[in-house]
Amino acid sequence: MVDSRDRNHSPQLLLSGEYEALSIRKLSEETCRKWDYRTTHFKEKMAQAATYYTPDGSQAVAQKVRMRNKEFVILGDIKLAGLYGQHLFRDKGKMVVVTEGEIDAMSVSQLQHHKYPVVSVPNGAQGAKKSLAKQIEWLLGFDHVILMFDNDEQGMAAAIECAQLFPPGRCKIAHLPLKDANDMLVANRGEEIINAMWGAKTYRPDGLVTLAEVRGEVLKAPEQGLPWYMPTLTKLTYGRRLGECYAFGAGTGVGKTDWLVQQIAFDITQLKEKVGVIFLEQQPVETVKRIAGKVAKQRFHVPRDVAGWNQADLESSLDLLQGSGALHLYDHFGSCDWQVIQSRIRYLARSEGVRLFYLDHLTALAAEVSDERRALEGIMANIGSMVKEMNIVLHFVSHLATPIGTPHEEGGRVMIRHFKGSRAIGFWSHFMFGLERDQQAGPEDDGLTTFRVLKDRYTGDSTGKTFHITYDPPTGMLSEVDGPVGFEADDNKGEF
Repeated sequence: MVDSRDRNHSPQLLLSGEYEALSIRKLSEETCRKWDYRTTHFKEKMAQAATYYTPDGSQAVAQKVRMRNKEFVILGDIKLAGLYGQHLFRDKGKMVVVTEGEIDAMSVSQLQHHKYPVVSVPNGAQGAKKSLAKQIEWLLGFDHVILMFDNDEQGMAAAIECAQLFPPGRCKIAHLPLKDANDMLVANRGEEIINAMWGAKTYRPDGLVTLAEVRGEVLKAPEQGLPWYMPTLTKLTYGRRLGECYAFGAGTGVGKTDWLVQQIAFDITQLKEKVGVIFLEQQPVETVKRIAGKVAKQRFHVPRDVAGWNQADLESSLDLLQGSGALHLYDHFGSCDWQVIQSRIRYLARSEGVRLFYLDHLTALAAEVSDERRALEGIMANIGSMVKEMNIVLHFVSHLATPIGTPHEEGGRVMIRHFKGSRAIGFWSHFMFGLERDQQAGPEDDGLTTFRVLKDRYTGDSTGKTFHITYDPPTGMLSEVDGPVGFEADDNKGEF
């Protein structure tokens, strides 16, 4: 440890000056003298100069000159210098505090009577990592390195970046309620700085947890998720879990949207859940008519003289839906911008408490992009992280590519590779489902729709399982056909 009286300036590059108390900063003359922080003149104007030394303190090699307009000038060769104040302290110890500026380092040091080592990086947040990396060997001589950077976006980002230089458990990040340590000192909140030093949290990258932290959740018995309106699907999937997304694929006109509409009606009326509906090929008026129709078991979207529905039943269904406050629809006005839609989902989840979302269809979000595949990959990555972050369920429809062989509209089998953007959808989806029906079948055909589980990430047990659905034209309702669940070996296994 070198006292300021024993240090020699290099006269050809450094300014002389006086050691004075900085009353506005509440820093004493003693502190300024110890830290070699001088009041001086630069280009005939008042200035302050922080003197930087070689790491061993043998020579002053640079000065950071601060003018009244807060502009800075570096004199000398800062590359030869250690951290500001590094030469004042031993090479090893229990703890060292690192600040983002010289004034802050002096403030922290003065508050604890210069007992524990404090240093500052020379170039603020933007150069902090490089400066600490240069002196990493010296810093690793301390049991704990406390980063006390400015309480702003740049400071916090720099602290996280710098913390990654150190072995696990060695670096801690202190948080201050005001912008920086000197602001705290000026506000007579010095005790909070000391508390921040000793209460700093050990840095650990996001996403890493210990067994102790998750043990309580691990010990909880698995619970059944939210049910589907079809009992067989609930049995196959163990219900729907928050933080998951489910993909549906079928040929044009096979009935995937109708299937989702009936699920929406079930969620609102039976589960009392709030839902967010984003249908990009339907206007909200038509969507509401179809949902209300599922509630009343009538086809309100079909002309009354054909379907024979009752106006009073329509109004009653609308009253039920409106009174629940559970139905939230997105009117896209012809716009299918994913960033806009994503923001609406986040709003509904945070502000309205919506947990179940329906998107029909995913493919429309990339319709106007030159590279559809890449766009869908990006969207699916967003969806995969968003459902976890927001703790929601997203059901979405994807269009299918034309298969080789029997078209999907004629009963061709749906496979994962038929989904547009299949690799991304297959990677991020927790379950994938296909609906298959031959629309051109004659009257002798039973008109059944095959519901196929294409992917089961939860257990894998249901992959390839099938059951059948029938449609009742008078009521517009879908229902399961009684019978055992089928199974067909899935040639998509191992694809993702």
